[in-house]
Amino acid sequence: MPTQQTTYNSRVTDEALEKKFRDTFKSQGGAELVDDLYAQGVIVPIVDFTAAAQGSELRSDLQTSWDFSTGYQLVSGTSPVLVSTPGFWQVDVVSSLLFSSGVARSAQLFIEDAAGTQKKVFKVTSVATGADDVTTSSQDKFVVFLRSGDSLKATSNNVLAILDVWYRQIADVSGNLVNPLGFTSS
Repeated sequence: MPTQQTTYNSRVTDEALEKKFRDTFKSQGGAELVDDLYAQGVIVPIVDFTAAAQGSELRSDLQTSWDFSTGYQLVSGTSPVLVSTPGFWQVDVVSSLLFSSGVARSAQLFIEDAAGTQKKVFKVTSVATGADDVTTSSQDKFVVFLRSGDSLKATSNNVLAILDVWYRQIADVSGNLVNPLGFTSS
């Protein structure tokens, strides 16, 4: 316990600090603070026990890194189940379609629930054209959420409708982050 009371208040007139306060606490009036900000002459320690402060939480770009748990599937004239574990999954897909006269080709990724209901999340289609041997490709990266009983599936109606699919779980069904395989915080 301090034996001498030497606390004091000083007025803080820093425009950058006031702007930060207004930006952070928008419901406090916006243009001007109701009262001036004051600093106290008492040291108040603040201990941050969050995972980010402890260094045990990765930045989101690092937490979603591809690693040795990353799955891969080439889809070409097949219909595989890619993932059936509930949670959040990062998916990267590269498609390649060969346009051909008289043949329409398509490939897609979709979520299917236990009742067989499907929700498309990615699809590429070529129309039957007069030109042969014209190839088109595209790439996309996104996150899907699978509930218990859901599956991420792919389908291709022709060996020349190709999907290259990479996937990795980035959070479980409760939203708890799944770090890259082998990561341990220091």
